[in-house]
Amino acid sequence: MKYVQEFRDPQKAQGLLAAIRALGDQLTAERPGPIKVMEVCGGHTHAIFKYGLEALLPPTVELVHGPGCPVCIMPRGRLDDAIALTQYPSVILTTFGDVMRVPGSRQSLLQAKAAGADIRLVYSPLDALEIAAAHPDRQVVFFAIGFETTAPSTALTVLQAERQGIENFSLFCNHVLVVPALEALLSHPNLQLDGFIGPGHVSVVIGARPYQVIAERYHKPVTISGFEPLDILQSLGMVLRQLAEGRCQVENQYTRLVQATGNPVALAAMARVFVVRDQFEWRGLGDIPASGLRMHPAYARFDAEAKFTLPHGQVADHRACACGEILQGVKKPWDCKVFGTACTPEHPLGACMVSSEGACAAYYKYGHGRPHPAPPPRRLAQV
Repeated sequence: MKYVQEFRDPQKAQGLLAAIRALGDQLTAERPGPIKVMEVCGGHTHAIFKYGLEALLPPTVELVHGPGCPVCIMPRGRLDDAIALTQYPSVILTTFGDVMRVPGSRQSLLQAKAAGADIRLVYSPLDALEIAAAHPDRQVVFFAIGFETTAPSTALTVLQAERQGIENFSLFCNHVLVVPALEALLSHPNLQLDGFIGPGHVSVVIGARPYQVIAERYHKPVTISGFEPLDILQSLGMVLRQLAEGRCQVENQYTRLVQATGNPVALAAMARVFVVRDQFEWRGLGDIPASGLRMHPAYARFDAEAKFTLPHGQVADHRACACGEILQGVKKPWDCKVFGTACTPEHPLGACMVSSEGACAAYYKYGHGRPHPAPPPRRLAQV
């Protein structure tokens, strides 16, 4: 990517939109519409609304928001476990900023911090390791979340702790895997999807090949996409063209960063430090087999779940919150009764309104509080 404006050219966007309209008309002439394509990544959702892409699409094509926000999919029980860690007098809990305001069953981490818990915001797991080195008399736990995007940095931090001989550092590991979640979505009886815009950042790590199961077993096309507006429009057009031609393949639009086999250094670090859990609970999706990571037995001394006793309870979401259905792609944020009223970024009831990648946060930030008729084609929003 030489110049970012190359990926925000309004004239090129209109050409891509014309192709999308033509393919949408062709596909819905043969079957009832609209064609539903899920953008898996929360980063894509925010880009779609930031640049006004959804409003530019024809009524024959609908984007469905997926569970690609790692903060949003974290169940309340795991947040309660994190808060329980802070009740140990020796523990300093470290975490990313997005996690701080997500409600648990009784309080958020931010509220626990206000009540006196030693919870510190960090920008990387290496920051947490530095805190552990500076406080050898305390146990420093890093609340590790994220898809395969952030798991390598966590794994490399554990290896660094091993090299430095820092034994008072551990992980509360909540890393999750994207492909099992897509398989769970495709088995959902209330969700009908025609294809996927695949996550770009995750795919930089894992490559394109892991998505073959989606194309081969479930017969759904996948196009891995970058995050600029022209990336997303081109990727959507590639999915629609596959459908029009009767193909189901994994295509890579994001060739400037994503390789078929991924990043071997990152994958090797993950394989060394982590193993796949038998199952992991996702907000809105329930327990998904083989969808989460835990510490490898060889690194049990860095595993907070082995060091400390935690509740490990399963806690239902707030009754008024539709975050679960939104993560499933069954509902849009405006279908939630409390969206923008009782639930706002300042006073969130659910995780989708908190995270910088949450669908509710995107709708709220960019003013999409209620459904609207498709406007006539217009120029691409500029920044």
